[in-house]
Amino acid sequence: MGTFDYYTALVRLAPAAVAKSAVRRVQGVARQALYRRRYRVDELRILQAYGVASAQELAGKLLETRHTSVWCEHRQRPSVLEALAAMPGARERALERARAALGQEFVIFGTRVAFGAGKPVDWSLDPLSGYRYPLDPVEQLQLVRPGTDPKYPWVLGRLDSLVALGQGYWVEEDERERARFARAFVLQTLDFLQANPPGLGVQWACTMEVALRAANLAQALAMFVEAPEVQRPEFLVPVLSALAEHTAWVESHPEDQGAIPNNHLVANYVGLLVVGLLFPELPGAPRQVALAVKGLRTQMQAQVHGDGTSFEGSTSYHRLVVELFTLAQVVALRAGVVLGQDYEERLCRMFQATRSWCSEHGLSPQIGDNDSCRVFPLRDRADQDHGYLAPLGAALFGEESLAGGEFPDEAAWLLGKPGLERFQALPPAPPPVSVSFPAGGFHVLRGAGAVVTISAGRQGQCGVGGHSHNDKLSFELHVDGQLVIVDSGTGTYTRNAELRNAFRGTAAHNTLVLDGVEQVAFEPARLFALPEDARARVEVFQPGVQLDRLTVRHDGYRTLTAPVGLERTFYLDKRERALAVMDRLIGTGAHDVVGRLHLPDTEARLRPASSEELARALRVPDAPRAFEPLAVELGPEGAVRAVVLFTSGLTPRLEPSSYSPGYGQVKQAWVVTYGARRVPPAWLRWVVVFS
Repeated sequence: MGTFDYYTALVRLAPAAVAKSAVRRVQGVARQALYRRRYRVDELRILQAYGVASAQELAGKLLETRHTSVWCEHRQRPSVLEALAAMPGARERALERARAALGQEFVIFGTRVAFGAGKPVDWSLDPLSGYRYPLDPVEQLQLVRPGTDPKYPWVLGRLDSLVALGQGYWVEEDERERARFARAFVLQTLDFLQANPPGLGVQWACTMEVALRAANLAQALAMFVEAPEVQRPEFLVPVLSALAEHTAWVESHPEDQGAIPNNHLVANYVGLLVVGLLFPELPGAPRQVALAVKGLRTQMQAQVHGDGTSFEGSTSYHRLVVELFTLAQVVALRAGVVLGQDYEERLCRMFQATRSWCSEHGLSPQIGDNDSCRVFPLRDRADQDHGYLAPLGAALFGEESLAGGEFPDEAAWLLGKPGLERFQALPPAPPPVSVSFPAGGFHVLRGAGAVVTISAGRQGQCGVGGHSHNDKLSFELHVDGQLVIVDSGTGTYTRNAELRNAFRGTAAHNTLVLDGVEQVAFEPARLFALPEDARARVEVFQPGVQLDRLTVRHDGYRTLTAPVGLERTFYLDKRERALAVMDRLIGTGAHDVVGRLHLPDTEARLRPASSEELARALRVPDAPRAFEPLAVELGPEGAVRAVVLFTSGLTPRLEPSSYSPGYGQVKQAWVVTYGARRVPPAWLRWVVVFS
């Protein structure tokens, strides 16, 4: 698909969106022109904003104006500490994060980078390639270069390390240690501001990153506001000026100019809201808060389906958007700003959706892109650990359907003692059940210790693609909280376009490939475009006490010379503790059909199925009449998780592959490959028997 074809398809899919995008581009040019002509926020403007005559009076005035009860205000410290005290290990976890930030030790997408306490941080460095982005004006900066990735310096530049230092400052009791955290906060903040002037370099090239950095800096400043090290004029003036410069940049460079605005625009509004509510005296803050409130209400309706799923087409981006909207809700609520009942109800449904597809251990399936990023990383977590979200939602809303499990560190920090009391007052919710989210394209079968999450729906971002993959009719299988069959993941974005396209291609997913062709053709140079040609959809969803049935279909291969429709039926048999899958080809011509089952590791082997496994497999609905002599055993020897049995004629093979559990992380794994040449109508069947 060439550029002309892509835009033609885009106009066909969303003509009104394209027209609105053109208007927003014109408005954006005007905003940026005004930004360039504005006066910079200097010391005089800060003093005027706070109504003081000298910088020496600023600290006292700043303390006087702390009127909100937002979680990070220094008056909230006792409430937060009381909530943390009820959670084993919470204080130690916070101190561990804080000490890493003190030593300026960062883990960036699995890569450890250390600069040393008090030393300058190389804020423009991509540590994997060694490339250092120049301090060019962002309009001239070459952001995308083969072999490099700006997301690595962006992780540094979000400055959540400042919040980690604030966590240490709050939980530490020794005053000398608290002073160390405060000094580190001052030094790290000034180091960043001096190294990254507004509008220059990689740290200003993405408005989302500017907005999230502003939110983190504002929250951290509120946490440290009573520290003597922070109250010095030579620090307060530049840091308050920097906050005003950040919000001015965000206001004049909003990421609303694409055909379909996405999570970036939500982040823009969150940054404006957090800074404006925590520091309402800053120039432009009231206007920016009003803009953010209106924008967040609008984007909640535009980017979150009525069933509570994000429109991004990705479970990991669903988490990111949940955190964005949650931070806005938490800060707004405690600052006396109401985002509205519709906003709150849809956010609550987002928490419920997350709970529906997380395993017993809180692991989320990877459907679509996973860039491993978070908004409030108040506790270090594995990339696929989304289990903290449901109890956070329970504590936030007092919602019984989300209750149960462990009260998470994030809730203790954001909600304090009142959140803990709300959580403890709730009776545990019943276990999640099988559910279908047609709008989001996610469908979940649960029972007998298994969680099966299937992708079958529209491409993300209203059909533009965005963070969707060619994964229609693919699935992930978790058994007893363990990964058994997985999506291959994401790998990377711009560092390696070939790798990016391989991980989002059909062969990287647990679905069928016909004649070696992608289920939807995409332009290799457009790393976030995936046209809406598959028309994936649900045909049948029948959950039951003993048996769940889901039939899904896509028409991506209707474009072949001999067109074919693909239909896949899943049976989760809770009596036999087994998953049966039947693929049906509907169409004409002979086709080479290849299926794959991607594994999270190399713990698999071929061996004959036992008589007990064969008997269970034969009892599931639509089971094959006969199986291949060799089955595939999944899991470590002695701790087998499942066995896959294939119908006669589908000989399984174990082949080397790659698995990406998080962004920038790729490890060796096996893939189970099977296939045959078939003439429709044709069926392919196989059964997974759980151990």
